[in-house]
Amino acid sequence: MKRITDYLVNNRRVMKLHENMLKDICEEYELTLTEAIIISFLHNNPQKDTAADIVELRMLSKGIVSQSVESLIQRSLLQREQDAMDRRKIHLTLMPSAQIITESIEQIQKKFYEEIFAGFSEEDKALFSQIHNRISENVKAAMNRRAKQ
Repeated sequence: MKRITDYLVNNRRVMKLHENMLKDICEEYELTLTEAIIISFLHNNPQKDTAADIVELRMLSKGIVSQSVESLIQRSLLQREQDAMDRRKIHLTLMPSAQIITESIEQIQKKFYEEIFAGFSEEDKALFSQIHNRISENVKAAMNRRAKQ
């Protein structure tokens, strides 16, 4: 049981480290943590561009995402566009004014990877990536099985 706890705690620590590093961006650009997470998410995942994607993949509440998206739109950092095929779907796009923030986010992410992979060889990183991908697929399959029960 201790191994499960260690694994879960470590995952939370990785998330907390990332959030802690994003706080530097928050201070510099007067953003909330959720706003910084949204900008980072949209920058890194251009194919996942709806509030529902952010809620699902970053496991944030709908309310806080909605509030933060509205704030970013008001600050001209984000725009929304209705989907041409499905009018219920709203796509979110970073505005050019967000570029300075995304450049800072890229620097933070580079530091983040340096921190968490310190002392890893290239082979270690490749093996970690393979294992991580397999775990992700196993988790998705298990979640799908549980959803069908």
